[in-house]
Amino acid sequence: MSQRISRVNELLQREVSMQLHQNYRNSAATITISGVETASDLRRASVFYCVLGGDKEIAEAKKLFKRAASDLQRRVSKFVILKYFPKFEFIYDPSLKRGATLIDKLNDLD
Repeated sequence: MSQRISRVNELLQREVSMQLHQNYRNSAATITISGVETASDLRRASVFYCVLGGDKEIAEAKKLFKRAASDLQRRVSKFVILKYFPKFEFIYDPSLKRGATLIDKLNDLD
């Protein structure tokens, strides 16, 4: 991955997270943007998110992103100026949940 794409990924991650938590405070309290992967042509970006909680909170987060995806993309595009602004695809990332489970199992071994 080029250094430019890496910087764009970090910038988009920070800005999506900020816009999400500023404009959707109540719904986004348990959501963390864990990463962004932008295509090399800057046409698409996969936005990975984690949710604190169970299946109910995950379902609510999916509904939020389905409902607010275009609004978030529009808000972020006002602050991040690129020649081609990527279309966001929001993907649930269970890695934090797996990590927490692994840490719990390690703590039980002691």
